[in-house]
Amino acid sequence: MTTAAQLFVKCLENEGVEYIFGIPGEENIDIMDALLDSSIRFVTTHHEQGAAFMADVYGRLTGRAGVCMSTLGPGATNLITGVADANMDRAPIVAIAGQGATTRLHKESHQILDLVNLFAPITKYSTQIREAEIVPEIVRKAFKVAQTEKPGGAFIDFPENIAELKFSGKPIEVQTAYTSDTPDAKIEQAAKIISGAKYPVILAGNGVVRQGAADALVTFAEVLRIPVANTFM
Repeated sequence: MTTAAQLFVKCLENEGVEYIFGIPGEENIDIMDALLDSSIRFVTTHHEQGAAFMADVYGRLTGRAGVCMSTLGPGATNLITGVADANMDRAPIVAIAGQGATTRLHKESHQILDLVNLFAPITKYSTQIREAEIVPEIVRKAFKVAQTEKPGGAFIDFPENIAELKFSGKPIEVQTAYTSDTPDAKIEQAAKIISGAKYPVILAGNGVVRQGAADALVTFAEVLRIPVANTFM
């Protein structure tokens, strides 16, 4: 049997995680121990905000969720700016925070904050691991949500006493998300609108980059001689 923390790391490996950016501490020490036997490289940063921005940029460059990790309380709140930025700019990111034991969460206790509700407005999915057996499901959902259009942030709160629990589970198989083709009728409609426009202009957004369509856009604009402007997002 493995611990929930070891299972958690195996699930991260299953998602193809290469790096975790962050700062180790008491509440995430079980995850850190599990990483010693993992192919995942932990990159220690000087500040949690830097870890979040590094994960943000990793997500933008690769299209796969960047991962950052902190301890509880102020460690987790330091992640907020970077996670919010990634979520608003549609970069896939999964933030992890070690949390105090569940026996402390119902009361005022040192550095205990309701992190799930704190991260909810700046992520697509914010949750807490409350049982060892749900580790695979939560990790799979976090990465699926973070990487599905429109991509963004996911947050996992991991109490230290849950991380120590023994459980013999295994990661959930990663399946390629189904994407539907654009209906021909929609393409024909767009072509008619463009053909009928007196002064057409293309506003190209971040989706062009995410879908790897930059070259196709350039060809389209050059053939039809349509000027292109970029949107901020």
